[in-house]
Amino acid sequence: MLRPALILALSGATVEAQTRMTPDEFESWSNGRTLDYRIDGQLWGSEQHFPDRRTLDADAGGACVAGQWYPQGGDICFHYETGPGPHCWSFWRDGDRVLARIAGNPDSPVAEVTISDQPLACPGPDLGS
Repeated sequence: MLRPALILALSGATVEAQTRMTPDEFESWSNGRTLDYRIDGQLWGSEQHFPDRRTLDADAGGACVAGQWYPQGGDICFHYETGPGPHCWSFWRDGDRVLARIAGNPDSPVAEVTISDQPLACPGPDLGS
C-alpha cells in the first residue's frame, strides 16, 4: 500500500533535477493502468487505477485494498479503506522513467514506477477488474 513504513528500508536516489508530474499529468498517465513500484529492481507493490481516481493497491505478497487518490498541492495523496491515511507522494519524470518519493521527505528512498495494462490478480468478487 505504499506505506511509509515499507519505504524506510529502501534505497534512495536524487530527484532534484527531474521534472515533477502535475496531478493532471499523473491522472492521464495512470488512469486505466496498473502501476508497479520497484526498488533496486525488486517489485514491492502495485496499484491499479480506475476512472474517478479509484485505486486497488497491493503490497508485494499482500492483500488487495481499495482506495482513492486526490491531489494536494502538487502531490498525489492516497487514502485506503483500511486507513490510516493519507499517504502522499511526489511523482517525477526522468526521461522515460517515472520516480516516486514520499511527499515532503527529500531523504526518503525513491521508487521507480512502471505501467502495465494488466489488472492486479486479486482473489474475491469485484476486485482487480
